[in-house]
Amino acid sequence: MGATSGIGLAVAKRLSAEGWQLGIAGRRMDRLIEMQRKDLNVTAIQQIDVTREEASQQLLTLVGKMGGDIDLYFHSSGIGYQNPELDLDKELRTVETNAVGFTRMVATMFNYYAERPEREAQIAVISSIAGTKGLGAAPSYSATKRYVNHYLECLAQLKHIKGLKHLTITDIRPGFVKTPLLNDGGNYPLQLDVDKVAAEIVEKVRKRKQIITVDWKYRILVFFWKMIPRWVWVRIPVVSKKG
Repeated sequence: MGATSGIGLAVAKRLSAEGWQLGIAGRRMDRLIEMQRKDLNVTAIQQIDVTREEASQQLLTLVGKMGGDIDLYFHSSGIGYQNPELDLDKELRTVETNAVGFTRMVATMFNYYAERPEREAQIAVISSIAGTKGLGAAPSYSATKRYVNHYLECLAQLKHIKGLKHLTITDIRPGFVKTPLLNDGGNYPLQLDVDKVAAEIVEKVRKRKQIITVDWKYRILVFFWKMIPRWVWVRIPVVSKKG
């Protein structure tokens, strides 16, 4: 889900190169058709906008096109803005995609896998290190990523409650990655190459890791972030200046 650009596209290409059969989805049908034309391992495509109510049924339609045997659901559909002006449209669009849309799709696949315990399965989701601390320059983005972190933790607990030993829940938390999401004129530090990020993600998803922070520099950064008291953090002007 979200395979037409950014991390989702890079991961799709990586999985394809390793011989995975792919069903890909996104909002841009033209890009999906182009990807299928170029890649023989793309066996099914489906146009899906995660913010629409019919998206969950469209996802199941895609699963059906794949024969129903889906080992991995990879969710990489998200948007975000630096929005210190609190433009309400941007805030709400972010919530609709990153929280409501995410919940719609991931809950659908959790229930799908819960009903089919006969084979190993995995749900992997791109969240962000932004979920570890509130970022005043990007309130909805940061808050929705925190929501994703907590929701996936809840699902990890729920799968134990339900005895779903065949299912793995994976939360992928990248730092700043050179993708169209960052093309807003901001000067983002420590930007990561998207192909290297995809390689690390695929490697650790294959090992069925539950939390993946990409890369090692951001693992160190997040470790120290978590140690900063709230009363100190809220006084730090964490913002990427336009330039």
